[in-house]
Amino acid sequence: MKVLVVGSGGREHALVWKLKQSPRLTKIYCAPGNPGIESLAECSPISPSDVQSLLRFAREKEIDLTVVGPEQPLAEGIVDLFEANGLKIFGPTKLASQLEWSKAFAKDFMRRHGIPTAQYATFTAAEMNKASDYLDSGKYPLVLKADGLAAGKGVVICNEHRSAHTTLNMIVEEKAFGEANDTVVIEEFLKGEEASVFAICDGTSYVTLAAAQDHKRVFDNDQGKNTGGMGAYAPAPVITPAILEQVKRTIIEPTLSGMRAEGRPYKGCLYVGLIVTGEGPRVIEYNARFGDPETQVVLPLYEGDLFELLDAACEGSISSQARVASGTRGSAVCVVLASGGYPDKYETGKVIGGLDDLAGVKGIVAFHAGTIRDKGAVVTSGGRVLGITSISDSPDLGRTIMAAYEGVRMVNFRGMHYRHDIGRKGLTGRVVSWHD
Repeated sequence: MKVLVVGSGGREHALVWKLKQSPRLTKIYCAPGNPGIESLAECSPISPSDVQSLLRFAREKEIDLTVVGPEQPLAEGIVDLFEANGLKIFGPTKLASQLEWSKAFAKDFMRRHGIPTAQYATFTAAEMNKASDYLDSGKYPLVLKADGLAAGKGVVICNEHRSAHTTLNMIVEEKAFGEANDTVVIEEFLKGEEASVFAICDGTSYVTLAAAQDHKRVFDNDQGKNTGGMGAYAPAPVITPAILEQVKRTIIEPTLSGMRAEGRPYKGCLYVGLIVTGEGPRVIEYNARFGDPETQVVLPLYEGDLFELLDAACEGSISSQARVASGTRGSAVCVVLASGGYPDKYETGKVIGGLDDLAGVKGIVAFHAGTIRDKGAVVTSGGRVLGITSISDSPDLGRTIMAAYEGVRMVNFRGMHYRHDIGRKGLTGRVVSWHD
């Protein structure tokens, strides 16, 4: 069997890494890939947004299954295009992926189907006076969200009305998160602990993978701006078996049935971003694909064959994978190494040292997120550069965290920064220090 993975980041590196372990695969391609992926798959320099070229490539190479990593090609209808041409592809259609590419649609969908989420109001660019009045009368903190895709950065928590008005102008007038964002969602701030649950869906049935916890803020102790994610760990103990059953019953199952009822059945990875409040789990957001960096810690804990899981979702037989998908082993921690200045303006082209030494360390994988080759050297090419990931058969999260930071200390590039507290919330009853 031949598989094509679309994308070039840490999530795609983790997908290729896990798919490579399937005995059913004879060849893996990745478009465009990165220096970390090229030792596992044949990379082709096709942009994820160039869906017509990806279709031609899949036909030429006789690809049996295409796996879409990033959100942009999903929003552009890559699944619709491939399926119209008789090609098997893992991911939701353009209509189904609207759960991610329009936060306003997602909030209205949850309201229609009684799915627990924060109270909210939506305003278009023509309704800015109403939005301003809403901010003046609101109870703070309030959360402002750009409606469209924003690479994980389009959410701002505002503690008072002045910053809220500034953020509103930044989203709608200044287009800080992209030209498509002419609509803003304003919602109540929910208190609780965040977590992510991936449901692999075939349109009707689903299985869930290990719950993870992402770290969105750029600095320790959840300070600073939102990012695409500065690290993650799994399993997240906040998602207890009882909470997971609630998530399934009140969120995942109503989401799938609601999507079917609205004529847009959901096939692919449904990412449910959650906050566990005193009243139970609530949806913060949906994503229509595997999360990044959560994928880097969830997939290593999956005990089954990833190719068989994704293929079953495409074939409508996901229930056959339920026994394997429900089990996880050990723990995993991913620490993201970011370019100096990220998530604001940052420089690229910095030579990365230590990767060869790190490659020989058992239980550590450096998932490449923003790297390229330049004159034989691996250099930085993005804001999030590497995800140093510790994978252990042991459930002792404290040890897995310390192993991840030992790996971090082996890597260096100019301006490198990272959080020092990844996984701390997952520890119970004891204090572990892993600061360098």
